[in-house]
This record gives sequence, structure tokens and C-alpha cells, in this order.
Amino acid sequence: MADLTVTKESGPTKGRFVIRMDGHEAELTFSVTTPTLIIADHTGVPDAFRGMGAGLALVEALVADARANGYKVVPLCPFVNAQRKKHPEWADVFKV
Repeated sequence: MADLTVTKESGPTKGRFVIRMDGHEAELTFSVTTPTLIIADHTGVPDAFRGMGAGLALVEALVADARANGYKVVPLCPFVNAQRKKHPEWADVFKV
């Protein structure tokens, strides 16, 4: 797996976790509903990142950030929801 650096960009109502590499971006976008609840609404991973674990890295960053900052996540995005189901140890973060 490549060494992927995930950064968080956020505003008052929307944000994203993003990985940049060679002019490409993989992202997990979210909407802020309250200070303690966000909706993970989309994960986009271009072909340039396929097989590198970029999607999982984005969800892991989301989970770590939610724990560190005390918010819950509604997994509207199908990929985020699928990862949630594969990782029962993340149950404290997700609101379903």
C-alpha cells in the first residue's frame, strides 16, 4: 500500500477528506448538520488510486477525526456504509 497523506478541508456546512497525488484527487465529502453530527455523502477515488487503499484511508481518517472531535457520522455514502459494516470496532462513530 502506498504512503497516502489525507488532509481535511472544512467549512461551516461542508467539507472533505482528500488525498492528492500526481495531479489527481481522491475525496470523501461530508455535510455538517450540527456540531456533533455530519453526513458522509460521497467517496470518489479516481483510477489513478485504484488498488492503493485510498478509499479505506479516507474512511479511516474520517473515523479518527470523528473520535478526536466528538462527532457522529451518518454513513449515507454506500462505500462508507460498506466499510462501517466491515469494521464493527468503528460502531462508536456511526449513527445508523
